[in-house]
Amino acid sequence: MKSIKDVLSGREWDKGRYIKHEWQDFGYRLAVELKDLEHRSLYMKLAKNEDRKLLQKALDFSKDYRNDRAKLFMWKLKRLRGKMDD
Repeated sequence: MKSIKDVLSGREWDKGRYIKHEWQDFGYRLAVELKDLEHRSLYMKLAKNEDRKLLQKALDFSKDYRNDRAKLFMWKLKRLRGKMDD
């Protein structure tokens, strides 16, 4: 059994991120899943303003692909928004 010190020392801590709200955390996790940390502020904005169900459906669709996950995510989100408007 590992000690707490070993578990915590083996973990890679993400320094420099000041996340205060849940939507910021969700947006950051979206950026990590999509491997698009350059645009994490966009995902935080989407997490704050968009319906969480739409974001989760678009993420589930796009994370199975290897390349261009972010593009597929935005494409699927646009399609889901269109269905909601109808």
